Amino acid sequence: MPHLTATPRSTARRLSLVFLFAFAAIPAMGLVAQGSIAQVPHAAAAAVATVTAPAPAAAPVEPQHVSLDSTLNEEIVMVPVHGQQVAWWTGKSNKSSGADVSAATSNVPAEPAKRSRSGELETTVYMPPGEGPFPILVLNHGKSLGNPRSQERARFLTVSREFVKRGYAVVIPMRTGFSKSSGEYVEEYCDMTANGQIQANDLDDVLAYVARQPWADMQRILVGGQSYGGLTAVAFATHNFPGVKGVINFAGGLKTNGCQWESSLVQAFATYGAQARVPSLWFYGENDSHFGPALASRMHQAYTAAGGNATLVKFGAFKNDAHGMSGSRDGIKIWLPETEKFLRQIGMPSEEIFKLAEPARLPKSGYAEVNNIAAVPYLREDGREQYRAFLTKSSPRAFALSSSGAWSWVEDGDDPADRAIANCQKNSVSPCKLYAVDGDVVWSDKV
Repeated sequence: MPHLTATPRSTARRLSLVFLFAFAAIPAMGLVAQGSIAQVPHAAAAAVATVTAPAPAAAPVEPQHVSLDSTLNEEIVMVPVHGQQVAWWTGKSNKSSGADVSAATSNVPAEPAKRSRSGELETTVYMPPGEGPFPILVLNHGKSLGNPRSQERARFLTVSREFVKRGYAVVIPMRTGFSKSSGEYVEEYCDMTANGQIQANDLDDVLAYVARQPWADMQRILVGGQSYGGLTAVAFATHNFPGVKGVINFAGGLKTNGCQWESSLVQAFATYGAQARVPSLWFYGENDSHFGPALASRMHQAYTAAGGNATLVKFGAFKNDAHGMSGSRDGIKIWLPETEKFLRQIGMPSEEIFKLAEPARLPKSGYAEVNNIAAVPYLREDGREQYRAFLTKSSPRAFALSSSGAWSWVEDGDDPADRAIANCQKNSVSPCKLYAVDGDVVWSDKV
């Protein structure tokens, strides 16, 4: 979701990219699922998916209406990372280019070096009602531009809601060096096989923590992720962790400038495919700004040719950038039907058993019409220009401001209203309030 925030003491504009985007409408029939060999029409996708046969259909379960709010019983915990020697997953002492990696690596990785790890991982947990034990979904975040330490805590609310409604506990770790997690972020430049495994090593500790919780069903585990988190999830499939039934990859990969990163990424998926033993479901869109259709097909072909079990779902152009499809409410119609089918095939829960309360919508205040730029209070000229830009964005969207002149707009993704307020408040000495949400002005002069 692009979001813009300004400080009242400067006219400088700050753009923070957090893999959330603005998009155009998607044709309902724009999906194509691709199995290990051929591309097939959407309706026939299951026929080529190399996964276990679905269990007999059970009688529909009427979902319970529960009072769980939009925060999904959210809890933030610090997961211990045990001091131990773990695989560093690279046989090279120096950083190497993608061409070097492609030429030097076969389907079996070089003997891994060892590296010490310890500390804590900032982790978000969402829980359904009840005591459990619940099936587990571990979701993995991508990497925003800039310092990983400054990256916001990932919440994946759009995806998490759908899984909590199906009775899953959702666990979202910030990996080493990200946000408030311990340690320093490490990247082996263009060695994508190593990069994925470095990130995946954290998941062993996360699942060791989850295994100690009374609410966890360690025989029913899914691992998923978006962007760099998708690469992490596929890499983790090679660990063959007990109880992991499948992997969901939303636009997985890592892009590094200045090297042959595409070739290295294809080789990484080939290496993972030779070692993974669990089925996976992949989503890549036509207008993905990072990993387009041709590259997605190459990665998938390399993975399945090496022995990996993956179903590739190709979908059409999604708004401005398909890379953030999974973070958008409008993306649910793309990924959820295919995911439900996948869950049934691997014997994981797929039916809704809870109906969650919808977030309360702020009423239209009548202060002004949303297109009346001159009526917006407190803004300087640069702020009005950004409000004008906000009006061009698609819903869901939100614009927040303060009496000291700070402002922020957020488009799409997880709770744009809350994020707009939070981003505005980072640069304001006065409380920030929502001015507009979607197509309505919700601002009031009343305190």
